[in-house]
Amino acid sequence: MTAPLRVLVCDDQALIRTGFATIIDAQPDLEVVGECGDGRTAVDLAGRLRPDVVVMDVRMPVLDGIQATRLLAGAGVADPVKVLVVTTFNLDEYVYEALRAGAGGFLLKDAPPAQLLHGIRTVASGAALLDPEVTRQLVGRYATRIRPAEDARGDVPLAPRELEVLRLIADGLSNSEIAATLVISHETVKTYVSRILTKLDLRDRVQAVVYAYRRGLVT
Repeated sequence: MTAPLRVLVCDDQALIRTGFATIIDAQPDLEVVGECGDGRTAVDLAGRLRPDVVVMDVRMPVLDGIQATRLLAGAGVADPVKVLVVTTFNLDEYVYEALRAGAGGFLLKDAPPAQLLHGIRTVASGAALLDPEVTRQLVGRYATRIRPAEDARGDVPLAPRELEVLRLIADGLSNSEIAATLVISHETVKTYVSRILTKLDLRDRVQAVVYAYRRGLVT
């Protein structure tokens, strides 16, 4: 029997923490190994407990979720921990920064329990959790902050079709939507996405979106 995925829940609101923990612990394949109410404690606990996934709020005392995520999963972290950010999107103006800090995905706090559970399993598997509709909102809201890098004019090492798929990813399309748009199979899209991430040395679709904007491939 496969061991359950170990989850650390971090949110400064005790009621939300308890709710998340109750939902997660009710699943046979998931186990809450710790709870905390600030980012500093999240970093400390994650270092000791080594959970498979940290469910991370953004706005917290002592150390916010963005800084905590960067310490757990950011560039240069030798042994990164997978982080799922759960936030109140309409009130939180730091979602983009959290994703850039290394989060594997994000959900809204008012998402149904099934989405939370799906999110944990998805991020634990190494895939990115980036809901297409919320991605469109994210890109629309934060596009002006994603400035092209100084080397944006440099060559992008992708074939024309891969470049086309990357632009559709950045537009917030799911694999199924990309398949329908390009009239190719879902499996073919997955192959293209895998090649894109490998060629560009990117961890997931979140980083692919940031890459596309910083390269000026989409505006």
